Amino acid sequence: MQKTTSNVKEFVTIGLMSAIVFVATMALNIPNGLGGVLHLGDSMVILAALLIGTRTAALSGAIGMMLFDLMSGAYAFWAPYTFVIKFIMGYLIGKIAFDGKRKGNNWGFNIVGILIGGLWMIGGYYIAEAVIYGNIATPIAAVPANIIQIAGGAGVAIPLVAALKKTKYFQDRA
Repeated sequence: MQKTTSNVKEFVTIGLMSAIVFVATMALNIPNGLGGVLHLGDSMVILAALLIGTRTAALSGAIGMMLFDLMSGAYAFWAPYTFVIKFIMGYLIGKIAFDGKRKGNNWGFNIVGILIGGLWMIGGYYIAEAVIYGNIATPIAAVPANIIQIAGGAGVAIPLVAALKKTKYFQDRA
């Protein structure tokens, strides 16, 4: 019975975090003029990775951001790329933050996770754009916007995570 309860809790958490990622992405998104969009969704993927862990961050980031792409219309063709890129980004950040017994409590590893996850996101979108546009030069123009995107996401997520980790709920889970 414990395993079933655990699976249901994880399923609900993934659904809730997917919705939070989607709403954060939809609530404030600014087209960057290069075919992409600056948004708050990455901050919620980072938050999930540092608070809850690998699988939840990977799935909620992938599902929430893919839903944004599909619902926006303008970015629908990005949905499969976004799913893979955000899944791996959330996985990398969560894996580094939660590996061993860290449970997202070691800020050195958390920052390394964000950096590696961010580098993956930048590289992943570069590769996706190279495939979409059929050349390797055009995607270079989007790299600065992607750097701003991950830096902004980290800038929002880090203070939120630090504050939430001080709450009784996360103190009890440490």
